[in-house]
Amino acid sequence: MTELKTIAPVENFDWDAYEQGEGFSTQSREELEKTYDQSLNTIKDKDVTEGVVIAMNKREVVVNIGYKSDGIISMNEFRYNPELKVGDTVEVYIENQEDKKGQLVLSHKKARATRSWDRVNEALENDEVIKGYIKCRTKGGMIVDVFGIEAFLPGSQIDVKPIRDYDVFVGKTMEFKVVKINQEFKNVVVSHKALIEAELEQQKKEIISKLEKGQVLEGTVKNITSYGVFIDLGGVDGLIHITDLSWGRVSHPEEVVKLDEKLNVVILDFDDDKKRIALGLKQLTPHPWDALSEGLKVGDKVKGRVVVMADYGAFIEIAPGVEGLIHVSEMSWSQHLRSAQDFMKVGDEVEAVVLTLDRDERKMSLGIKQLKQDPWENIEEKYAVGSKHTAKVRNFTNFGVFVEIEEGVDGLIHISDLSWTKKIKHPSEFTQIGADIDVQVLEIDKENRRLSLGHKQLEENPWDVFETVFTVDSIHEGTIIELLDKGAVVALPYGVEGFATPKHLVKEDGSQAQVDEKLDFKVIEFNKDAKRIIVSHSRIHEDANKTEKNEEKKAARKAAPKKESTVAQPAMEKTTLGDIEELAALKDKLAGK
Repeated sequence: MTELKTIAPVENFDWDAYEQGEGFSTQSREELEKTYDQSLNTIKDKDVTEGVVIAMNKREVVVNIGYKSDGIISMNEFRYNPELKVGDTVEVYIENQEDKKGQLVLSHKKARATRSWDRVNEALENDEVIKGYIKCRTKGGMIVDVFGIEAFLPGSQIDVKPIRDYDVFVGKTMEFKVVKINQEFKNVVVSHKALIEAELEQQKKEIISKLEKGQVLEGTVKNITSYGVFIDLGGVDGLIHITDLSWGRVSHPEEVVKLDEKLNVVILDFDDDKKRIALGLKQLTPHPWDALSEGLKVGDKVKGRVVVMADYGAFIEIAPGVEGLIHVSEMSWSQHLRSAQDFMKVGDEVEAVVLTLDRDERKMSLGIKQLKQDPWENIEEKYAVGSKHTAKVRNFTNFGVFVEIEEGVDGLIHISDLSWTKKIKHPSEFTQIGADIDVQVLEIDKENRRLSLGHKQLEENPWDVFETVFTVDSIHEGTIIELLDKGAVVALPYGVEGFATPKHLVKEDGSQAQVDEKLDFKVIEFNKDAKRIIVSHSRIHEDANKTEKNEEKKAARKAAPKKESTVAQPAMEKTTLGDIEELAALKDKLAGK
C-alpha cells in the first residue's frame, strides 16, 4: 500500500483574496508584473526592429518581436520572397504598439523602405546578389520591387538570349545584381543577365578550350536568320549556314529547325580565337548520293519535285540532296527557242527519264520529252509527201515562212510557194505569226528534221487558164498599184498582176500614167513558166494610130487615078479569088453527084 505524503499548508495564505478570485496578493502581483515587463523587449513606435516568423498562411504572416503580443503582416508584403518560412528573421516597422483591439501593428514593407536606399547602395558596392519581385512590364523592360524600391530591369538584361515574350516574367521572383544607381533621381537599374554571364564566361572558356573539328556537340537553336541558324553550345555561339542544314535545297532555315529546339551539330571549322564557329547539321547523315539505289541507270524513269527554275532548264529533286537537270532542249521535241518556265514551275511534281548519270561527280541529267514518241520516227507515214495539214506560223524570214504542224514537226513554206498570182516581197504581207495556215507536204528532210511545204499547191495552177485569157495582143482593163524605177505593177482581172515599163505607160496625150489610175492595157508578152505578163498602155493608141494611117493610105490610093498596065495586080487578085471560088463550086458539084 502506497504511503501518503503530508504537505504543509502555505503560510500567510490570503484566503479572503482567493475567495474573491484573486490568486495573488496585491504586493506579489505588482512584483510579478514588474518582472514580466522587464522580460519584454523595449520598443517604440516608428522604430525598425527584427522579428521571427512564428506562423503563416496564404493571407497573413505572424511575427514575434519579443513583445507582449505578436504582430500580423499581410502576405502581400512578402511576395518578393516566395521562399519565406516559419523561423525566418524579418525586419519590421512598428506602426503602433497597441491598436484599439490591443493588437501590435507591424509593417514589413515600411521596414524595407526605411532602409532600402542604404541596402541598395550596399548591394552595388559589395556586388551583392539580391532578390526582387517583377511587378509589371514597361517600355523597354520590366519594373522590379527591390527592398521596396521600384527598380528598372532593361529587356536586354533579363537573359543572355533574346527575349520574345516579356509577359512570362511578370509575377516572378528572381535574383538580380544592382548595376547602376542615379543618386540625384533615386533611379536604380538591376540586371539578371549579369548573374549568369560570369558563370557562362567560365563555361565558355572551358568549352572553347576543348573544341575540335569534327566534334559533335548538343546545342539549342538561339536565333534563326535568312542565311543560317545560331546555336547556343552552352555559352558559346556557333552558326549553321543554310547550305549546311540539309543535303536538299532549303529556301529558309525555318523549314528545318525551330527556336529553342535542341539538336546535335558537328564542328566544321573555327578561327584562331575560336570566336567564329562554323557548325553543320547535314554532315551527321550520309550524303544522299551515297544512298542512291545502285540499280538506277540511264533510261530509267524517276519522279521528283521542281526545286529551282532557270531559263535554260529546271532542277528536279528526286530524293533529298539528289537533283537532276532537265535542260530546256529536253522538255519538248520542238526546236523553237523557249523558256523552261513555259513547261513547269517550282513545286511541280514531274516524271522524267534519266539521260546521263555520273555518281562520282554527283551529276544527273533528265528529260521529259523522251516520255513521248519522237514524231520524226514515223514522219513518212504521218506526213507523207502530198498530204495536206494545218500548221501554225512560228517565224518569218525574207525567203519564207517557218511553221509548226505539231510539237517537234517544223516546216518551211518558201515565199514562191505562198501564192500562184501575187508578187510577195515579204511573208508578212501574206500571213502573220501565230495564224493558222493550210499546207501541203512537198518534200521530207528527215536528217535535218524539216519539211518543205507549200500553200499555193492546195489550189489548181490558174496560169493554165490565164494562158488562154491573157493572149498576146489581147486588151484588158488594169489598175496601176505600184510605181517603180523600172516600171509599174498593174493589177489585172482574176487577181493576176502584170508589169509595164515606163515607155509603155505613156498616155495618148503624152502624159505618164500614175498610181491608182485605171487604164486599158494590151498584153505584149505572156510567159507561163516565169509567171510573167508584160503589158502596155501606149501600144493600144500607137496601134490605133498606125491602123488609122493605113486606112488613110488605102483611101488615098483608091481616090488616085488608075494607070494602065499590061499586068494588073487587082485583076490578078480577082482572078486568083475567082479561081478559088470556082474550085469550091466544082467541089460542091462533085460532092452532089
